[in-house]
Amino acid sequence: MPKTTTFIHLTDLHISNPAVDDDHLHSDTSATLAAILADIATLDPQPEFIVATGDLTNRGDVDSYGHLKSILKASGIDLPIVWLIGNHDTRDGFYKGMLGRDTNTDAPYFHDTVLAGIHVIALDTSVPGQVGGNIEPEQFDWLEAVLKTHPDLPKLITLHHGPALDEDQPDMEWESLTIADSLKLRDTLKGHNILGILSGHVHYDRLSNWYGMPLIVGMGQHAALDPRAFPNALRMVDGTSYSIGIVRPSGLTMALVPQPQTRVEKHTVPMETLKEYVAKAQRQLHAGPQAAE
Repeated sequence: MPKTTTFIHLTDLHISNPAVDDDHLHSDTSATLAAILADIATLDPQPEFIVATGDLTNRGDVDSYGHLKSILKASGIDLPIVWLIGNHDTRDGFYKGMLGRDTNTDAPYFHDTVLAGIHVIALDTSVPGQVGGNIEPEQFDWLEAVLKTHPDLPKLITLHHGPALDEDQPDMEWESLTIADSLKLRDTLKGHNILGILSGHVHYDRLSNWYGMPLIVGMGQHAALDPRAFPNALRMVDGTSYSIGIVRPSGLTMALVPQPQTRVEKHTVPMETLKEYVAKAQRQLHAGPQAAE
């Protein structure tokens, strides 16, 4: 591994097809992404790669992924990008619109690669129709196996939903992995050279020491959660950022790069309303299509 390696962490891009009205889009995410990519192009040295930890689009439709690709092409940036999907994405839309794949489009998207001497492992924590995340047994089996590969390299774990921090609050699982999967992930990663864990989903920059591992949540490129109102309400305000990761022999540093922001309120949902929505979605998931009425 080089003495230092630089990479970029993007998350929650929420790109939307501009030809379609989107009432759930609270900022001009296309302009934000274009500005951030222009900023990245000025960095010296240039980063080795980009990690984009999910919610790439706001609705998960094929055309929105096409628009995302056009923004990237216009930027002129030619860096490897590690793509992940989140709860706003759809597997079918991502495979068709982003990868041009028409087969097995309901499968989870998990993969790994080695970039600049770092073993990057990408998990799919999305659950179709759900806000919170989980990791299917097949992914855990794959993760256990892939962690044993490249034993001389540090592992960068990437996922959309970060692990749960409060293991006594199951009613908050909408903001993270399930508690059970969080604990299983902890046990699976134990004993491996984990450089850090990158995630998104909750829309505010948050740094944690999770069982001895750095856990970095990015604010993203859509809107910012106001932690002063949380956990009583989900209050979204004007605010975006991205992160520059630097890997040194001493470990991982994440430099948070906020974009110009006013912190003006964009949208607020009372927590009880959100929990009712999540509970209804869970009932529909377990009961099947007949519960959708």
